[in-house]
Amino acid sequence: MDNFMSLKIKAVSENEAFARSAVAAFCVGANPTVDKLDDVKTAVSEAVTNSIVHGYENNPDGVVEITAILSGSTIHIEVTDTGVGIADIERARAPFFTTKADEERSGMGFTVMESYMDSLSVEPNEPRGLTVRMSKDFAASKKATE
Repeated sequence: MDNFMSLKIKAVSENEAFARSAVAAFCVGANPTVDKLDDVKTAVSEAVTNSIVHGYENNPDGVVEITAILSGSTIHIEVTDTGVGIADIERARAPFFTTKADEERSGMGFTVMESYMDSLSVEPNEPRGLTVRMSKDFAASKKATE
């Protein structure tokens, strides 16, 4: 591990942009391309928004924790909540699945995260909540675009 950061935010939508920006600022130390940094920002936005909207069901008493570890050229990110969790994670990861269709949710959050990051895992916490783990190798991404 070369460097790490940890951030706890209140589960309110106004903090999603702050979390995204904080992780992006942390990533700058790995010298990512703008496109790859945008990928990380998008994935973090999706994970934090899912925690707020689905995990805590917009209850501002919740706390979302974001941890980022920079190891060499790879960023490893965890977004954790202690909300209601997901009964069927595989079903929830399917494109267009949403429990909030009445709120115009597209059901593409996990699909977006998976498409922008090199790896993604979604795991239940005990006794409640969820952790989303994702990573991106900035060096491998650079070689593909150079």
